[in-house]
Amino acid sequence: MENKTELPIVLEIKKVINETDDTKTFYFDYTLNSKPGQFVMLWLPGVDEVPISVSYDDGSKFALTVFSRGEASNGICELKEGDKIGIRGPYGTMFNYMEGENLVLVGGGYGSAPLRFLAHEAAKKNCKIDFMMAAKTKTKLLFLDELRAMKNVIIHIATSDGSEGVKGHINETLEKVLKEKKINKIMTCGPELLMKAVGEIGDAAGVQTQISIERYMKCGFGVCGQCVIDPLGIRTCVSGPVMNSKVLNMLEEFGKYTRDAQGKKQYFSNQK
Repeated sequence: MENKTELPIVLEIKKVINETDDTKTFYFDYTLNSKPGQFVMLWLPGVDEVPISVSYDDGSKFALTVFSRGEASNGICELKEGDKIGIRGPYGTMFNYMEGENLVLVGGGYGSAPLRFLAHEAAKKNCKIDFMMAAKTKTKLLFLDELRAMKNVIIHIATSDGSEGVKGHINETLEKVLKEKKINKIMTCGPELLMKAVGEIGDAAGVQTQISIERYMKCGFGVCGQCVIDPLGIRTCVSGPVMNSKVLNMLEEFGKYTRDAQGKKQYFSNQK
């Protein structure tokens, strides 16, 4: 049974790792019992509570990787070892796979964080993994040395500036691997336009694609309705964050717009 509560548990930060200039990983000695793809609500008292995907969980400790991009995440990234913070969860759906499958993981930017957790768990089940990482520049790549050292994991990299791996998008690499190998499933997390493209490539190749979608959340367990998706009203925190691309293709807002804290539509750049 999941160790889940609707009230925050206050935990002490045991370790902080500076991953990049704007991303940190926080470790906690606590049995969270999370699965790859799930998230927690991370509470910074007096500021806000935000959803953060689990980036590691070995049963006795877990980790959250936080990208500094707003008031709450900025405040969280200022915390140090020994500081305390509130946590609720785990919540949401998870990535699904079977033992011995051939998997492609596509992570964009800090979206590689939950896929790191997935890679560790899938490797335990003898899965062979092509881990594709996309970032603006090599200094934004997460967990690269750790993933390269893992058994049965092949790393593919694309950077916008060409500083590591191929220059440009990861799409061509994905298409190439799908043609050369028998892939059972694709899992992706990152910027929505990247995930939309990955889902379309997977659908065209007839490979099941699981996508971790991000929406503004308040409660995390399906009560407030803040994270519903047009037009079906699917609650991201309950039916997601991990969804099948075929489901997302039925949702008119996926890849077009999201909503802010006030519920106002925020269109992606290619939809303006």
